[in-house]
This record gives sequence, C-alpha cells and structure tokens, in this order.
Amino acid sequence: MQLRQLVAALEEKELWGEPGTDIEEIVFDSRQTKPGALFVAISGTQSDGHSFVPQTVARGVRAVIVERKLPLAPEVAQIVVPDSRKALALVSAALHGFPGRQLRVIGVTGTDGKTTTSTLIGSILEAAGHRTGVITTISARIGDQFIDTGFHTTTPDPPDVQRYMAGMVASGARYAVLETTSHGLAQYRTLGCEYDVAVITNITHEHLDFHGTFDEYREAKARLFQQLSSLRKPGVPKVSVTNVDDPSFDFLRQFAADVKLSYGLKSPADVTARDVKLGAKGASFTVVTPRGEFQVSSSLLGDFNVYNILAAISVGISQELRFEAIQRGIEQVKGITGRMEAIDCGQDFGAVVDFAHTPGSLEQALKLARTLTDKRVIVVFGCAGLRDQLKRPEMGFVAGRLADIVVITAEDPRTESLDDIMEQIAQGTRKAGRQEGADFFKIGDRGAAIEFAVQTARAGDLVIVTGKGHEQSMCFGTTEYPWSDHKALRRALGQPEWPSD
Repeated sequence: MQLRQLVAALEEKELWGEPGTDIEEIVFDSRQTKPGALFVAISGTQSDGHSFVPQTVARGVRAVIVERKLPLAPEVAQIVVPDSRKALALVSAALHGFPGRQLRVIGVTGTDGKTTTSTLIGSILEAAGHRTGVITTISARIGDQFIDTGFHTTTPDPPDVQRYMAGMVASGARYAVLETTSHGLAQYRTLGCEYDVAVITNITHEHLDFHGTFDEYREAKARLFQQLSSLRKPGVPKVSVTNVDDPSFDFLRQFAADVKLSYGLKSPADVTARDVKLGAKGASFTVVTPRGEFQVSSSLLGDFNVYNILAAISVGISQELRFEAIQRGIEQVKGITGRMEAIDCGQDFGAVVDFAHTPGSLEQALKLARTLTDKRVIVVFGCAGLRDQLKRPEMGFVAGRLADIVVITAEDPRTESLDDIMEQIAQGTRKAGRQEGADFFKIGDRGAAIEFAVQTARAGDLVIVTGKGHEQSMCFGTTEYPWSDHKALRRALGQPEWPSD
C-alpha cells in the first residue's frame, strides 16, 4: 500500500517527501525495521523513538511518522503528527483495510472479569450461529486458530490488533470481541477498532502506578464508551452495557448510545437474576430481561461470575439473540484458564490456580474459596514490581482477613526489591491480626512458597495460588523467565510432568 493511502487516515499531519513510497508493514520497534516498513517514533517513558530514526533509515526505512521534523535525507518521507500513538493505531487499521468497519465489534473493559466476560460473549455469539473472533489476555481466537498473545500481554499493540481483526474478516467472522484494558485505551491501541458495543465489568483500585489517580484510571476506561461515537455502521446500533451495582455506573451511563442496558443484582437493572443458587459445581438462576425470563446454568463458580454472566447476557439481548442460544453459550464455557482452575493430582485437599491480582479480585477469590471447603484456606500470592504500590498492604490485609494461612511470595518483582515488596504486603497482613511465622510467611522463591503451602495442607484444606493465572513467565530485573503456576503446583503435588502444559 502506498504511503499516501495510509496517511489519508490521519486528520492532522504534515507530509514531507515522497508520498508514493510503498509500505508493507508498520513497526514502532526500531529493531524490527527493514526495507518496506513504516517506522512510527513513539515517545515512551523509558526511551524516545525519535532517537532511533537514523538507525531505522540505515536499515532501509524510507518513511517515518514523527512528532517533530527531523534532519533526514530528502528521500526519507516524514509524516509529522501531534500524537504518534494515535497515528500508529490509525495507519495500522488503514494498512489492513479497516477491518473493524466490516465487523460488529464488542469491547469489554473493567478491573476484574474481562477475560471471562469476553469468553462468555464469544461463546454466546457462536452458539447463535455467528462466526466470532475473540482477543483476550490469554489468546486470540481467529476462526479455528488460537494464537498466544505473549508474555504479560494486556491489549495487543495496534499492528497486532488490526492484523488479528483482519484475520477475523478473512475467516468470515461477523463479530469481534476485544478484551480492552485501561492501558490499551490510554495508549490508543484500540483507536480505529470501531466499537459497536461497550461493556464494563467493574472499576476498582488498580494500575494507579500508570494512571496516577483513580479518576484518571476511570477516564481511561471511559474511552471505550467514548469510542462508540467514532463511526456509525449502517443498521448497527451503538450499545452500552453498564453495571448498576458498581460506583462507575452513573459516570459511564452518561455516554451516548442507541441502546443502554444495565445489569446487576443489588439495584434495579434491565438485566438481573433471581433465585440464584451457588455451589461447588457452579451457579444456576433465573435471568430477568426486558424481553422475558429464562433459566441459566453455569459451571463457573462464585457470585462475581454471576455478574460476568449477566454482562454477557446483556450483550446477547442487545444483539437480539434467542434465549436458547444464550443459555447454550453460557453452558458451553466450562472454565477459563487460570481462573479458579482446580488442579487435581489425587491429593486429599483442594488446589486452585487463579489470576486474582487486585484487592477486589483477591477478596472475591478467597470468599469463594471459603465456600469450597469447611477446613483451612491457604493462599500463596505476591504483588508485581513497578506497579501500583498502594494496593500491596490492601492485598495483605484481604489475605490476612480471609485466609487461615498466608504465604507471601514473588510475582514479577522486576527491578524492585522483592524483600521490600513482600514487607509492604506483610504490613497489611499484620494489620489483619496475623503473626509472622505462625499464620503468615514470607518466602521469596515462588516455587518454594507453593511447595510450602502444599506441605502445610491437611486433608480437606484448600490451597489457592493467585496472581499469575494463565501467564507463562515471571520477570526478575528486566528478564522474563519461563514460569507456570500450573506446573509449579503439580510439581509440588508430586506430578512433575503434564502433557497439556
């Protein structure tokens, strides 16, 4: 595609040089540049992409997007824009023919439950006969293909997002479901995705290291709802789905949409549940919607998953899907990798891997764990380095209040001191009345911490390992090392090899 065709997607720009340059791919990592690439220079917190432009030119790049004109040879085209991140998203969409305009695009954001809700929505749409692509923290599903989206991936970067969506179009998909994070929204990674449905799970304390304040975090989430007004597709209504029981409800409800659906359990809502029955094998309840009532059964555990199910049902109602398809789609989701996932190696106590890594999600996980055993709950968890420090003592307090034995360990310490991180968590655990060496412990080696929890467990207890879930690496310093809570827990349980890992 020629450069002039790509930059037509940018409203504000200055073009210097030859607009007929052929572009084969778009990159923002200078190490990936080669002839035929358009390099987008992004000013980041660690480095400024503009300083690498000469390096990319030496590697054969003949077109760059920059935020200021650089002294380059005249044969190198420069597109000067106010914001390189926005430009990266828009030209990535243009390179792939704006795939979002050929799909009905559903975005799911929130602090907790995004992956589960996105998976449920995808299953419901497929059960209704609609070919659907889904991008979550765990993977991208394009037709029958599953793609690992990488280490610690939240919302993929724009070239990947648009490539995945183009693959969905090519596979004949009608819908795309995108798990959409606050980081992705704040950095404009999803600009140009052309959302038709915006869904919120909840907004609680998280990522303040990145966003600065809770209000800025909430504003980032709100960009999903703002993007509903980006493009109108013929015959496709814009839909907002909001949680009436979450404090964000009034704030998000104000954004324009053709259809506004609320869901919840505690306050009056468009989509709600009655006769809720929760157990060790899942949940069942009657769904009450503007179109009538129907029964739902799910193998997903906990009342927080009832909220995720109601959010997914609300999307189904907005798309006028049959009740039978909604029921079948929910029933077909048997579990989510790393979300309250049971590990059974024949031991006489329960063992669970969960992704909980915020105070709210840890509280939900531990409350659910309490319903799964009448014995002790032993939790193993940590907090990530270079991330929100304020949540560390909060998570320690939650664990100390709800678990019988707390084991504090590593979770991606990065360049921070692991001892300092664990001590910040321990401050909250002590506040909950726990005594170090008696009912709470600090063991920096995550494998050793899991081993300790397993050795401590007695018949009927429940060991729950949280924070990593589906992730396949752990970061020490600036290096990602292979890691799996599943493998570590199975190893501690005496089953070192597992074919599915």
